[in-house]
Amino acid sequence: MRILILAATLAVAPLAPSALAQIAPPASAEARASAAGYKALTLCSAIHNARAAGGARSPESVAAHEFVGIYPTLDPLIRDLSASFDDNRVSVAWDTTVPPRVAVYRDGGGCSIKPVGWTGPAGAPVAAASSTVPPVVDIPAAAPRGDVPALAFAVVGAMGEAYGGGTNTTAVVVVQDGHLISESYAPGFGPDVPQRTWSVAKSLAGTLIGAAVQRGEGGVDAPAAIANWQVDGDPRRAVTTDNLLRMASGLTSDTAGNRTDALYFGGTTVDEQVPGWPLLAVPGTRYRYANNDILLAVMGIAPTFAEHPPAALFARLGMVDTVAETDWRGNYMLSSQVWSTARDLARFGLLYLNDGIQDGQRILPEGWLAYVSRPSGPQPDGEFGYGATFWLMNRSDGVPADTIAAFGNRGQYVVIVPDRRIVIVRRGEDPTGNRFDIAAFTRDVLAALDQDDSGRP
Repeated sequence: MRILILAATLAVAPLAPSALAQIAPPASAEARASAAGYKALTLCSAIHNARAAGGARSPESVAAHEFVGIYPTLDPLIRDLSASFDDNRVSVAWDTTVPPRVAVYRDGGGCSIKPVGWTGPAGAPVAAASSTVPPVVDIPAAAPRGDVPALAFAVVGAMGEAYGGGTNTTAVVVVQDGHLISESYAPGFGPDVPQRTWSVAKSLAGTLIGAAVQRGEGGVDAPAAIANWQVDGDPRRAVTTDNLLRMASGLTSDTAGNRTDALYFGGTTVDEQVPGWPLLAVPGTRYRYANNDILLAVMGIAPTFAEHPPAALFARLGMVDTVAETDWRGNYMLSSQVWSTARDLARFGLLYLNDGIQDGQRILPEGWLAYVSRPSGPQPDGEFGYGATFWLMNRSDGVPADTIAAFGNRGQYVVIVPDRRIVIVRRGEDPTGNRFDIAAFTRDVLAALDQDDSGRP
């Protein structure tokens, strides 16, 4: 059964520049440059990655979704910056004396944001995944089961605002026993429209590291292989990959969540910024969510990417519309900068339901699901626990205790329920401060399917 639900999108009229000037002081050059980088990269990635996947996004669609309710320091600036499009690049002017911010698209590699003042060439394309991977087999639709009104009701509610006022759901996919049982999209989105995963990419990064461990090219208990730290007496040499995957490195984070704007939108590169933070706590004794921890974990296996790039694993899983983007020097930004479709993320979830096995081949080490699900070490406060690059829904009423999830900014969720053989994907463009209640939605989907199962002959 497939359910298609279309939800209307409301456009919010921006303040006129004159009105904005009366309520806010002039923005700093740093803020304007960052806003221009955000706009150039987002437009480039949304439009070109959709085109590569066989879909389509327009600048107007991106403005209506991705540019509504972003970071408060950037939100009032984005709309007044003009963008220009030239073949494989997007340019956004932000200053009368400095060149525009430029994002460049490369076949097979998505977009990268160039540094402030950049005027150079586009750069070489990223190598595509190996052509020897098996052909993609779509997630099959479920056998006829009859209507499941409670499931339809929950999905309709998710596409509206039943699980959070002011939220903006763009896609919902539910897979049970390997079959697609519900799929819904907002206007302008669809199965072939990738969106930025934000921190769902951290769980993808953990999976790439698991694949490296399975190949014998790494280990989670060993110190992370960060070249900058290999100096006698550097205490960071004690930080293990496991510490990094569990957000327990003990390293400094400049802000809560360690936003790394200079890296994501400013044009700074991973190898320039990430390894330089000092240690503030004994590794493994303090939980602090940090983009840098995942970026460092990925740096530790970066030498394996020449032979085993992220695109090859994605293709092996059938995630052919998923793109891991890099900084302008080619370092993967797998803490946030991955674009993927809802169906591809469902395929990702299926790998974990199948204990890390794809088409009879073991991709992840035996027991990897148990490893990422284990709340080892310090834990965050609040509703959800944390394993190794996955959030734990073991504190959520009505949800099986073995449920894990990948969470991302602006409402990206991949919920994996091993006990029920179910994957739930919710994509969104939720404005800052408007939170989608993924625990309630998961509970309602599971209850609906329980009701349906109990009523079968």
